[in-house]
Amino acid sequence: MEESRARIVRAGYEERRRLERDLHDGAQQRLLALGMKLRRVQRRVTDDAEAARALDDVVDGVAEAVRDLREIARGLRPGMLDDGLGPALADLARRTPLVVDVDAPPGRVAPEIETAAYYVVSEALANAVKHASASRVTVSARRDDGQLVVRVEDDGRGGAAAEPAGGLAGLADRVAAHGGRMALESAPGAGTRIEVVLPCGS
Repeated sequence: MEESRARIVRAGYEERRRLERDLHDGAQQRLLALGMKLRRVQRRVTDDAEAARALDDVVDGVAEAVRDLREIARGLRPGMLDDGLGPALADLARRTPLVVDVDAPPGRVAPEIETAAYYVVSEALANAVKHASASRVTVSARRDDGQLVVRVEDDGRGGAAAEPAGGLAGLADRVAAHGGRMALESAPGAGTRIEVVLPCGS
């Protein structure tokens, strides 16, 4: 059963990666080329101010479409994971407006496991910023006997709960889809601790 679920998750991940590559190599590149052609045409339109303004609007629209495609592609899999989970978590910590200490291994695990772990940490940090009134967060990731153990602890107000259809419940579902498990400890006044265990091979 677990092997079947892992194959389904892996197939879904590979399909998302294919879509990401197709967006980058296909539609995005064609739009960029179209924008460049329009700019060249625009430079030749010097005696019709109205046409020049219209072309400018079109070029701006193309640029916005390219930005949208980049955001969609990023949403499929964070680009920071290209260098591994450790550097991606360090980058996430730098962009979080709290003190975040990261201890993560330099090695690699399966891409779909790295992606799941990344989103767990991202959601936990977002909660620490938005809801916990935390000042410091500790993030750790380590391999242990064929498992990736990810832990996020903050010094905030605590009291977090995995509400149905909420972000934490969504994380638990994501982790379970990979055959893993998530534990949440968040007593009022004692901060929040999220620990996730994901199978990652030997």
